[in-house]
Amino acid sequence: MEEIIKISIYIHAFFGGIGLITGIGNFTLKKGNSLHKKMGKIFSYSMIISSLISLVIAKMPNHENLFLFLIGIFTIYLVLSGNRVLRLRSKIKKQADYIDKSISGIMLITSIIMAIIGISQKTDNGILYIFFGALGLFMTLKDFQTYRIFKKDKKAWLKSHIGRMVGALIASVTAFMVAGLHIGTLFVWIMPTIIGTVYIIYWNSTLKPVG
Repeated sequence: MEEIIKISIYIHAFFGGIGLITGIGNFTLKKGNSLHKKMGKIFSYSMIISSLISLVIAKMPNHENLFLFLIGIFTIYLVLSGNRVLRLRSKIKKQADYIDKSISGIMLITSIIMAIIGISQKTDNGILYIFFGALGLFMTLKDFQTYRIFKKDKKAWLKSHIGRMVGALIASVTAFMVAGLHIGTLFVWIMPTIIGTVYIIYWNSTLKPVG
């Protein structure tokens, strides 16, 4: 069993590495061109595969880790919602469907669970649970807002896409620092998210609503 877990960790790290490289590379490309789209697909598939494997590893004997399991769900949510929101354009899709709402709904419930766990703990892990739980709540509530206004604000889908994909890249960078460089301090867990959030806010400020 331990050998299977070891191999799973290597595969998880491999796809996580591809996600990290393609994610960083994609932000240097012109948005919307064919290369950006192709690299975005590689990034998305890599992150999904890596995160799904992490869910399994986090439930394996002697490797149980509820926090990493929930972060895996968070990462999958970011990638899925970040890609599906691309379809929320009037010429492609007229409204959010049950799959969109289910993805956001599952993450909303996960975020509430994380926040409750965090409040019940008085450790650094508790702070992390609260931090990422609050972030998840904010993002999922923004999702449901986007589902309502995307017809009025023609750039609502783009704002959501940027936010979710930057969030997924942040998850990749954080995983590399924590698991790859073995720097698991509270600062390392939180700082990439803070920097990424500032970046998202900046981009959103440049995208004026278009009716």
